[in-house]
Amino acid sequence: MSSDLLRYWPLNPNVTYLNHGSFGACPWPVLRAQSELRARLEREPVQFMDFELEGLLDTSRAALAAFVGAQPDDLAFVPNASTGVNTVLRSLELQPGDEILTTDHEYNACLNAIRFVCERSGAKPVVASVPLPLASPAEVVEAILARATERTRLALVSHITSPTAIVFPVDRIVARLAERGIDTFVDGAHAPGMVPLDLDALGAAYYTGNAHKWLCAPKGSGFLHVRRDRQPALRPLVISHGANSPRTDRSFFRLEHDWTGTGDPTPYLSIPVALEFMAGLLAGGWPEIFARNRDLALDGRRRLEAHLQNPQPLAPDDMIGSMAAIEISAAATPVASSRAPDADDSRTRPPDPLRDALLTERSIEVPVYTWPHLPADDARPRRVVRISAQVYNSVDDYERLADALTTAGA
Repeated sequence: MSSDLLRYWPLNPNVTYLNHGSFGACPWPVLRAQSELRARLEREPVQFMDFELEGLLDTSRAALAAFVGAQPDDLAFVPNASTGVNTVLRSLELQPGDEILTTDHEYNACLNAIRFVCERSGAKPVVASVPLPLASPAEVVEAILARATERTRLALVSHITSPTAIVFPVDRIVARLAERGIDTFVDGAHAPGMVPLDLDALGAAYYTGNAHKWLCAPKGSGFLHVRRDRQPALRPLVISHGANSPRTDRSFFRLEHDWTGTGDPTPYLSIPVALEFMAGLLAGGWPEIFARNRDLALDGRRRLEAHLQNPQPLAPDDMIGSMAAIEISAAATPVASSRAPDADDSRTRPPDPLRDALLTERSIEVPVYTWPHLPADDARPRRVVRISAQVYNSVDDYERLADALTTAGA
């Protein structure tokens, strides 16, 4: 890895870490800032939680809002994007026959949340099949629109897919579904810190994202953006003091979501430090990080495809961010599970022996899995490796992986 920048991370320097996308990695300066906040909290817990926290959250929310192109009062902090997804889905008043639309590239945890709320309400999950390989963004839009009906209450769509590492054209998806009167909920778990965001311009009813991944904030830091007209009906997963607060200086949305019980708020409060630290790593700040990591992911993909003699990439270059998925072999065993496996959650699938061998024999951390999740009887399962590109990575990392895959006969 790039030794000059790796020194800022507590990652094992003896491991080639090509899986930033799964859980992120928090740099030392941000971890130290979080430790200082925790010490401040524990020195005077009542003063901190009852009298200082609200203002600190406001400051952190303002910094995050400026970064993602939103109004601060339209943001609520949540521990992670999965919590954001559950918050919205479990606030919907679904009726039997209603439909929630998603795609087969969606994150497994989100698919489970959809199934849960549908089973309880009699609603129906509808899964649009998005082709892979993809030739253009238009294929994604058309695949989703083809499964939208007059019963569709909500479409939950990834901004950047976790298992296939593809940047979906969410601006077009949101606009086209809005023409049909359908709200879109964008699962942006990977987007903050990978691609520029302007949530106000996007206009989605709901958008959730993680700060612990590409922003490199501590674990337990995420956000939920709710369009102003949808806020009155949205309730937090935990109903607490805000539900009957007499205060009139803040919106009901703000009062309910800012306090859902005692917890560690320091991951949220560390977000401004993470934003500032990462911006200072490269002379061009965040725009250079976006461009540099994307170029590196594309370069890594090209090098792997050349080594593996792949005739066709899984998606065009303009649909790649800081991750890329590469087909490495058709000789993979389909996953024997009723749940969809995912590149970010090894608990939903048996471990791949190649992934284990890459780590134990070559000291390379990278996810290897089978796509599609649950192939049809006549489908040819693909074996896929998903690479990530963060500022601490270098071209040599992907050459090392390519050599290991070639040696392994992948």
